[in-house]
Order: sequence, then structure tokens, then C-alpha cells
Amino acid sequence: MTVGPLDASAVRAALAAFPDPETGRNALGQQQIRDVKLSDGTLSLTLALTTWAAPIADEVQQALEDELRAKFPQLREIKIRREVMERPPMPLGDIGLTAKSVIAVGSGKGGVGKSTMAASLAVGLQRSGAKVGLMDADVYGPSIPHLFGAMDSPTVIHNRIQPIRVNGMPVMSMGFLVPPGEAVVWRGPMLHGAITQFLRDTEWGELDYLIIDMPPGTGDVALTLSQLLPLTGAVVVCTPQDVALLDAVKAIAMFRKVNIRVLGMVENMSGFICPDCNRRYDIFGSGGARQRAESLDVPFLGDVPIVMKYRELGDAGRVADSFSDPNLAAPLDAVCRRLVGNLAKSAAECTSPVSLPILD
Repeated sequence: MTVGPLDASAVRAALAAFPDPETGRNALGQQQIRDVKLSDGTLSLTLALTTWAAPIADEVQQALEDELRAKFPQLREIKIRREVMERPPMPLGDIGLTAKSVIAVGSGKGGVGKSTMAASLAVGLQRSGAKVGLMDADVYGPSIPHLFGAMDSPTVIHNRIQPIRVNGMPVMSMGFLVPPGEAVVWRGPMLHGAITQFLRDTEWGELDYLIIDMPPGTGDVALTLSQLLPLTGAVVVCTPQDVALLDAVKAIAMFRKVNIRVLGMVENMSGFICPDCNRRYDIFGSGGARQRAESLDVPFLGDVPIVMKYRELGDAGRVADSFSDPNLAAPLDAVCRRLVGNLAKSAAECTSPVSLPILD
């Protein structure tokens, strides 16, 4: 990068090229970089990011500082203050859902930890400061209520379903409406109606992310979702062995067939961490999802090992506590950051103008 003169106009010109991670647009022009002051070799400014960008806020700040230091090595010090930029989501499609990103979490088969991963993604994004909702679209086998230990029944106020709140996060599932042990026996149209009602009639509030736990396999829920609203994309969960990867490839093909972008693959159960010696054993192999993702031109979001506490917390309805275990917190946080980082990269590469409100 060419070294430029150190003056206020040159600094502002450099800042004008820095994108807001959420929209990809000029952060300076959107008043997200402000209070710019240059004095005696010290540059100070305020960086205001939306809660959507909270999972990667540290990385965004570091990228801005690195860019300024590369452009202006004469700077003695850079002081960046962080603030929150309020920007409400716009209603999506005819459904009117107010969420900035809607992400489906699917798999080609059951038993790979898809629901646990969907729950963990939601918790991880919320822990970072984002506004998150979680919808269980696995109508025939809802697992989300059990994972969170939430068995209350939703109420209806003014014809709006009030979701169950789990640590402040709105959650909706058929499991809240059907008695435990009772089977849901529905045909396609009824399934479509339930998914529509969950999205349209639930009081989700204003969300940065709505995570949707999909049914396993390649059924018609993906088609329903693609017809109802513009999904941001899908995350595919699989395990390392070839037989699971074969089904994951089918899931990717299904999402692509209904024009749902595949945001990445996660390799779950990627090695067993022994609780006694902390050694790792690759029971199901390792690295298969990364290799398959590369061959399919799909981002690889990371791997999550088999940790006994992960299973124990899920069974106990305390999946949100998984982040208290360092063997789980690090890989789960990494998956969240890579997911949002990839979305930010795509936004920066998009040249289509987006009309967004700016609030003081």
C-alpha cells in the first residue's frame, strides 16, 4: 500500500474506503466513523458498529487500525472508541419478518448434532451482543425445547404468538404446542401452514439474526422457506465420515436447487476430547467436511470436537452453558465469527446499493 501524506484530508479519504461490515457501504458516509481528529501524530475516532456486526467487532476494529497504520506509518498512536450504531431491520417480503439475516441450519441426515449446533449458533451470536431469535422448523421431531429446558406454552396477545424467552432470546417450536411423546402426523400443506404461522404471526421483535433449525434430510421445508422470504442462506452440519458427507452433499444440492445460498459447512463430532487426559481421538475421522467444502466451493466454518459435557448439557436442558467449557467455547465462537465474517465479506463485494435508515 502506498504511504500517503499525514493530513486530515488524506485520513478522511482513507477512511472513506472502509466498509460497514453489515451493509458493505462506506462507513464514513453512514456516520459510523466519526469524531475524526488528528493532532501531533495521534489519530482518534469513533467507530460505531451495529449489533449485527457484534460477533466480529474486534476484528473490524483491528482491520481498520491495520489499514490506517499501513497507509500512514507516521502515526504515533491510533485511538478508536467503539459505540453502537442503531439501525432497525427492514421487513422481509410479504411475511413482514423484521430480521436482518435469516439463516437455516440443515443436514442431509439425522444424528449429526444439527439442532445442538443451531442452538449453539444462536447462543454464540447472542453472547457477542447480537439480537437473535431461534425457530425450530423440525415440526416432526422438535429438539430445541429440550436443549434449553424450556417447556412453557406460548401465549397469544392481539393475534400475535408470544415466543418463549430463553435468557432473553425469543424461541419458537412445535415442541411448545404438542404434549411430550405425542407425534405430529401432518401432510405437506399443514407443515407449510405451521412454518408460515411461526414466521408471520410470532412476535419476534427486531432481530439481527433468526436461526432456523431445519428438519434432517431433503424434505419440503426448504422449499417452503424459499417461497416465504428471502433467506440469507444455509449452514450445513455434518460429521467427518464419508457416509455422513454423502448426505451433506445432497443437502447442499437441495439448498442450491431452491436458490438458497450455502453459507458454509460445520464438521461436528470432529474428534473426541478425552476428559481424563485431554487427548484427542479421531473416532469418526477428521477433516472430511473441510475437504468436501473445498471441492464444492463452499466455505468451511470450522470443526467442533466430541466433548462429553456438550452432550450432558444438552440432555440437561442447559445447552447455553456449553460456552463455559473452553474445549467448546473456542470452536463454537470461531464458527460464529467465520459465519458473520463471510457475510460481511459478501456485503463488501456486493455493488448493489441498499437503502437503509440512519438513526442518530
